[in-house]
Amino acid sequence: MSRITPKSRAEMPELEDVFKRAEKALGFIPNSFLIMGRKPEMLRAFSRLSREVIGVPGRIPQELKWLIAHISSRSSGCQYCMAHTAKSASSASQGSTDKIQALFEYERNPLFSDSEKAALSVAQAAGTTPSAVSEQDIKNLKLFFDEDQILEIVGVICLFGWLNRFNDTLATPLEDGPLMFATDNLQASGWKIGKHRNQ
Repeated sequence: MSRITPKSRAEMPELEDVFKRAEKALGFIPNSFLIMGRKPEMLRAFSRLSREVIGVPGRIPQELKWLIAHISSRSSGCQYCMAHTAKSASSASQGSTDKIQALFEYERNPLFSDSEKAALSVAQAAGTTPSAVSEQDIKNLKLFFDEDQILEIVGVICLFGWLNRFNDTLATPLEDGPLMFATDNLQASGWKIGKHRNQ
């Protein structure tokens, strides 16, 4: 149960454009938006940042962006964001769950390219604490990505660092779609809904 009462969509008509974009992208309005909407300018700012960092195509493939978001969320321990990012990674890979299921053995799994391994290594370290990212991690990243691409990767990690803390601190209730996806695909690797139950 959320530690802060979400507002209903009907109570926030001034944010209808934000809600419509979320529905188009995800198929639903995240409960985090209904909580964040209590401060409309916060939600608008977050929505703009999210759209730029992960919503629009860039030079990093969408599937890799969502895998970066997922491993970063997993490293921070946010069960809410893990469910969301895994579902979005699956959508970005046309419904495949192979990489999601193998993500925590990415260093030795042939499903992942060397460039993906370098990006995921940085995301895993930074998801725990940014100071865990070493100079060698960045050198490895620079073997495959230019500085603008690295900025794109770090932007995703930072966006989810904020979301992980927001949703875990407030115990944001998990929506049905991500909950069903996580139950079917993440429980074997230790995922649990925990405090994000919708009751």
